[in-house]
Amino acid sequence: MKKILIIEDDESIAELEKDYLEINGYKIEIAHDGIVGAELALMEEFDLVLLDVMLPGKDGFKVCQEIRAVKQIPILMVTAKKEDIYIIQGLGLGADDYIVKPFNPSELVARVNAHIARYKRLTSIEKNNDIDKSLIVIGRVKILLKARRVYVEEKEVRLANKEFELLLFLASNPNIVFSKDTLLDRIWGEESVGDNSTVTVHINRIREKIEQDSSNPQYIETVWGAGYRFNI
Repeated sequence: MKKILIIEDDESIAELEKDYLEINGYKIEIAHDGIVGAELALMEEFDLVLLDVMLPGKDGFKVCQEIRAVKQIPILMVTAKKEDIYIIQGLGLGADDYIVKPFNPSELVARVNAHIARYKRLTSIEKNNDIDKSLIVIGRVKILLKARRVYVEEKEVRLANKEFELLLFLASNPNIVFSKDTLLDRIWGEESVGDNSTVTVHINRIREKIEQDSSNPQYIETVWGAGYRFNI
């Protein structure tokens, strides 16, 4: 049975979430403050964390950051704040998704199901890739690390050096949002000159080469105001 940790200080909301998730076959544990919630998330094994933003003791952003530093389990943030800045901050710290209060319980369950299924696919891919550390296979895309070659549906696509390094970095860290500044620092380092628009240019070039529809990308998603993430 899949196990979910709910970190929510409003007991009525926590019980509502618990009831709907239990009906759908999940085992639930609840923490009512950020300090206890973070400790439970790090000490025990959960398949997903449902995390409120406004918490006593330690806010949801800090809890999210602490969990993500150690574990890659899905984190779904729940917020009463509709402003983009709160959503962007959560995604930038490693949250996989967010839902705004008041929410439809059925939507909550659907999102939980989707993220747990996605994480299962991700871990399956990681296990397969562990067999050969020189190969990453995600969907239609195959990346050969040692040969520095990329194939889409068995057809090789030519990437410039920085395009390859950028794609490899994103594909090696799927479902995590990276800002343009972070990508500029990680890929270009001391070579970086000027603003981070060079990241956008390279992302667009990669999309043209690996996506079926570069205007509606399947793999490299733009998280508006936050950066980019590689989807599994």
